[in-house]
Amino acid sequence: MSRSIAGDNPVSKLSLLAITWPIFVESALQMFLRTSDTFMLSKVSDGAVAAVGVANQIIMFAVLMFNFVALGSAVVISQYLGARRQHEIGRLAGSSLALNFLFGLVVSVIVMMLSGPLLRIFDLDPSLFGQAEKYLLVAGGALVIQALLTAVTAMIQSHGLTRQTMVVTIGMNVLNIFGNYLFIYGPGGFPKLGVVGVAISTAFAQCVGLAVNLVLLRKAAGVYIRWNDLFVWSREHIGKVLRVGVPSSAVSLSYSANQFVTTAFISSLGASVLATKIYTQNIMFFVMILAVSLGRGGQIIVGQLVGAGQREEAYKQVIRNLIRSELITLAAVAVLTLFRQPLMKLFTTDPDIIAMGAALLLLSFLLEPGRNFNVILERSLQAAGDARSAMIVSITVTWLFSVPLTYLLGIHWGYGLYGIWAAFIADEWLRGILLWVRWRSKAWQRKALVQLRSEEQAL
Repeated sequence: MSRSIAGDNPVSKLSLLAITWPIFVESALQMFLRTSDTFMLSKVSDGAVAAVGVANQIIMFAVLMFNFVALGSAVVISQYLGARRQHEIGRLAGSSLALNFLFGLVVSVIVMMLSGPLLRIFDLDPSLFGQAEKYLLVAGGALVIQALLTAVTAMIQSHGLTRQTMVVTIGMNVLNIFGNYLFIYGPGGFPKLGVVGVAISTAFAQCVGLAVNLVLLRKAAGVYIRWNDLFVWSREHIGKVLRVGVPSSAVSLSYSANQFVTTAFISSLGASVLATKIYTQNIMFFVMILAVSLGRGGQIIVGQLVGAGQREEAYKQVIRNLIRSELITLAAVAVLTLFRQPLMKLFTTDPDIIAMGAALLLLSFLLEPGRNFNVILERSLQAAGDARSAMIVSITVTWLFSVPLTYLLGIHWGYGLYGIWAAFIADEWLRGILLWVRWRSKAWQRKALVQLRSEEQAL
């Protein structure tokens, strides 16, 4: 996008592509933090992969909970930038960081204390249960760091500084891979800690990334947070953050809970089927993040357009985003499916797992365009301040349609993983169509969180 969005704001000088491609790389590398763990552990045993994969279902569920502050603050900051009210951002950022720290601390303690009961939901074999519990104790304890990292990254990106967060994430991945190598293979007598070492490595990389991003927030984004901002919260700012953040997080939590339940269904089908699901989704993560990245880039622009009062331009921008992102998604799926068997062989030598995973990757031609359609519209509604509508659609479809269909096709009628994948496809497309109807109605144009000073004076 070439036209000005918000005067002198950094994002106004960037195109959608310029904002989005670093988010794509950064998001891919965030996923790779977990995927590299899976890949390196796969050289040890499929059992270790299954243990970590199940534990990460719990970790990712917790991480999504932190987004209620990160998403909310990112949208509000974007609208403040569009309305040229930058002087209020420091206090907003301080309140948001403090809130996410407290929330992250509570979640960390809960996950550590309830690691055993949470893992028993998946009915793991005793050998896998022990490994998964050890991993979860360490990774769960580090969730407070993830909470802060998630919030700070979203704030920096809202200023259009997506390349900076990308570079930080590259550094985090290098640290994580090096740490995994040390703890898994134990060169030079270094202790081999297996799944525990993998969790320690990831936590250390996140700590370093958080420290660097805090410096960027101040130096590059120019957000000055006073100590007082961490303890004295503005009711107006927190209210706006929660108005977007709570419904947005509820969408993510609902989806993650759906995956949580689905994983429990798949676990009942056997360890090899569970490993197939994990390997296949790890490969398709790099297509999924295309939609997420374009949605996030569009969210930054839409938020600033809405804040600047340019709501009709925001409407047109989203339609353009949908067309571009669908074409990109289909192209990416085509590339991955072309190499589906070699990609599966990177993770395992089991012929049954490879065959089933390759077949599931072909179904991505139906699944991923639906996911992209859904994500772009969901993020756009959130950016406009209409997060509640997206929440209602997501939760209703997930629990009244998707979960029952998953059980019927995958378990009750015996179609296994293929049936579960069919339920995924139906879920994404139905949610996307309903969100499209909402966007076309333009009812979201009345939901702006921030207005230009001139508009407020007129009111």
